[in-house]
Amino acid sequence: MNSPSVDRTFEDPEFGSVVIHAHAHARRIIFRIGKDGQNVAVTVPPRTSSTEIKQALEQLRLRLRERRAQVVQRQTLIDLDYRVDAKYFKLRLVRGGHNRFLSRSEQGATTILCPPDVRFDNSDLQAWLRKVIIEALRRNAQLILPPRLHQLSQQHNLPYRSVKINTATGRWGSCSGRQTINLSCYLLLLPDHLIDYVLLHELAHTLVMNHGDAFHALLNRLTDGKEAALVKELKQHRSLF
Repeated sequence: MNSPSVDRTFEDPEFGSVVIHAHAHARRIIFRIGKDGQNVAVTVPPRTSSTEIKQALEQLRLRLRERRAQVVQRQTLIDLDYRVDAKYFKLRLVRGGHNRFLSRSEQGATTILCPPDVRFDNSDLQAWLRKVIIEALRRNAQLILPPRLHQLSQQHNLPYRSVKINTATGRWGSCSGRQTINLSCYLLLLPDHLIDYVLLHELAHTLVMNHGDAFHALLNRLTDGKEAALVKELKQHRSLF
């Protein structure tokens, strides 16, 4: 939802896939830990080399490790009382009769069958459950979001080149200068009108590659003058999941 950026990734042995946002207005390298405690993203000025980014990561590794531990500690415990009940993604955990976890998914609803004697206070188990849930969410988003984006693109004559679904928690979406639109799978947890607002926001960037007056005028036309109200409502959903 910030100014358009070019995204790429690199693999780190500790933090896994690190998403790099090359932002035209960035003045320094900034690392962020996702709300799930797993994703790491970095915003960098244009033309920052991979070597510079990796050197900065090494200098901040201890601080990022501590930050990730703090995020994980604050997360909601995933246990038999845990529920997700959004329109396009529903999830519940139930006690099963097997000594291993089983997962069932159909029509946007995921059920995780848990062993009868499972202890949910295990940090490794919590991390594994989050990965399972996020992957289920990503798969559903891949089915729901690209067709809706295509529909809105056709409706408003705002073509784009491609769309990618990611697990980013720091932003709902982005649009690169090459008109590649990136969408967070967490969009599925929003109501329909906010999903459409985010998609329209990114489609608007295919015409106006900044957040100036022309961009807001276009987005207001696309949302019947409701841009400010939709932005305000969207901010209330930052802590979902």
